Amino acid sequence: MTQKLTIGIVRRGFSSSGGAESYLKRLASGIVDAGHPVTLFTSAEWPAAEWTAGRTVRLPATSATGFADELEKVSSANCDILLSLERVWRCDLYRAGDGVHRAWLERRKAIAGPLRKLSQLFNRKHSSALALEESLFAKGGARHVIANSRMVKEEIVRCYGFPGEKIDVVYNGVPVQSLQRDELDRAKTREALGLGKDDLAVLFAGSGWERKGLRVAIEAVERQDLAVKLLIAGRGESRKFFSPRARFLGVVREMPSLYLAADLFLLPTLYDPFSNACLEALAAGRPVITTRANGFSEIMEEGRHGTIVDDPRNIDAISQALKFWSDPSRRAQAYLDNRALAAQFDISRNVAETLSVLCR
Repeated sequence: MTQKLTIGIVRRGFSSSGGAESYLKRLASGIVDAGHPVTLFTSAEWPAAEWTAGRTVRLPATSATGFADELEKVSSANCDILLSLERVWRCDLYRAGDGVHRAWLERRKAIAGPLRKLSQLFNRKHSSALALEESLFAKGGARHVIANSRMVKEEIVRCYGFPGEKIDVVYNGVPVQSLQRDELDRAKTREALGLGKDDLAVLFAGSGWERKGLRVAIEAVERQDLAVKLLIAGRGESRKFFSPRARFLGVVREMPSLYLAADLFLLPTLYDPFSNACLEALAAGRPVITTRANGFSEIMEEGRHGTIVDDPRNIDAISQALKFWSDPSRRAQAYLDNRALAAQFDISRNVAETLSVLCR
């Protein structure tokens, strides 16, 4: 290790089921283990019990731009390097884990109706996100950027003209070993879920159901002739997505058991910088059906680890993928291939690569 550096990490809000929060805590633990003290810059929502890596500086702001304003006043005096996982006015290193908001709005505009397009023009949250992005990328607010997929890197360059040589791609990582369970656990969980021996269990997980394509997932499942059940984990308004084949599970604490209880993982997302849920399903050995609008698709091989659909709205293609992976022999081979691939994306690798960028 070179010199000891105090690393400031920025994340504004907190969600008990949020992937970004889980990742941040793992990253902070790795940074501390490498000998660098860590300070978290956050808002009042972050529970004290959910942060044990170091100091916490809570900023009194409720809006995204207000938080960024408050951060300007305190960050330079509290750390050597500021690593932000949040859109702010400026930082030493910005991790674009939430993707590029302008690129997401472009994708959504292409499929939205007139009313949604109009509401988008007057949405304050959108304008705040775009202003902060512009500060980071177009006005030089970020000295360097980590993108979690090549897709995100290309969007930053295309949308804002940010220099590509100042962007490192560091794929997400998960604690691979802790996500794996045995077959006895699978049988117990399937029984608890009321799944029959011949039921094909398709798992969908995450929040932001419209963006992640739940409506398309339901339609694709309903087209199957087989006994297919769609398990939906996460927070959302289930009344908007009713289907006799869907089971809404809410926020699930024991996700590793659920991944193993499922036969397939389906995420027909309209936009996802790099889905951690897909990587977790991969670690459980499950074939992943997702879209090219998901940065995760960059690490998988079509027809071997799952299926990559070009158009998130192509229900026929997703339905065909479900039928393809209903074959138990294909899933058995994918189980071996997917666990082997996931082993290359353990959280330890992500932390090491992130540290190497931080300490340049």
